[in-house]
Amino acid sequence: MRSQYAVCLLNEYYSLIYSLIYSRMTEKNSVPSRCPWCLGFADYIAYHDTEWGVPQHDDAMLFEMLILETAQAGLSWSTVLKKRENYRKAFANFNAAKIARFDARKIAALMQDAGIVRNRLKIEGTVKNARAFLLVQKEFGSFDAYIWRFVGGKTLQHKRSGMKTVPASTVVSESMSKDLKRRGFTFVGPTIMYAFMQATGMVNDHLTSCFRHATLGERG
Repeated sequence: MRSQYAVCLLNEYYSLIYSLIYSRMTEKNSVPSRCPWCLGFADYIAYHDTEWGVPQHDDAMLFEMLILETAQAGLSWSTVLKKRENYRKAFANFNAAKIARFDARKIAALMQDAGIVRNRLKIEGTVKNARAFLLVQKEFGSFDAYIWRFVGGKTLQHKRSGMKTVPASTVVSESMSKDLKRRGFTFVGPTIMYAFMQATGMVNDHLTSCFRHATLGERG
């Protein structure tokens, strides 16, 4: 009886071990394939999975992404992303009309804010861009109507097989950059504007191996 009991316990033990191993293997195999640039930390993955490449047509969000991308100049996107909430607090929740009224005293105060990138040219550029943004809205009815015309109002679908196939800029981003500068925007070079296009879904640059590529491809 004791030997049978011992065998039963041993079988239950091995069954439990097998279940745990199988569970871990299933968990591992169920992890979706993602673009490798986002695998640094959890917030980066969440941004990749829920925001990056999603077609954005809300003016407030387009302005937010424009400001964050221009703040990125010379830095990594992960650095700016970590400071995103601080930027919301410092820059009136990305309200362009309020930022356009920032004066020298406000700019001086922002230079003391450790939660943002304390670069005077970038801070002053944010105020300048807010004013230019409002003028574009007035002329076109919305910033969305203006910026999306560079891609014909529809996401450019790409089939990138690896990170080396993703360009730093394109003819479209160069044209966009040139026109924005003409309208008074700053820190809007072709590379920054291509990053903006990727972030706001004007292009689908998720790698074909990434689970988000097909999902966003369906949105056209």
